[in-house]
Amino acid sequence: MEKTLASRLGGAARLARQRLNLTQADVAERIGIASEVYGRLERGHMLPSIQTFRRLCVVLSISADEALGLKPSGDLKWVAEPPSDHGEPAELRRLMRRARQLDRTSIRLLSVLASNFRPGRGGNNGT
Repeated sequence: MEKTLASRLGGAARLARQRLNLTQADVAERIGIASEVYGRLERGHMLPSIQTFRRLCVVLSISADEALGLKPSGDLKWVAEPPSDHGEPAELRRLMRRARQLDRTSIRLLSVLASNFRPGRGGNNGT
């Protein structure tokens, strides 16, 4: 029965993640687990702790009942608003994750490099 529950939870998480246009790495970062662990969760190979399960429901905007396959989605008044960056392209979210791990010198270098890509300063605008 636990295997069926894990598969049901993983499938619900995958559908909700795709509906929000998030990557597995995006969700893993937001709920505080490694992306490899989140991948196992989505494939139905493991069940999360209660704390991780709650964070998963909040980030994916699904009720616990929906995640467990007990009823279709309904009113989510108890769920806090998820971070609003899920409308950004996956490439930008990946870049931001990497940038958060850099030291100060590397961040300054990245900033100088990025300033050369601002609109109106070369690039694809024909100047």
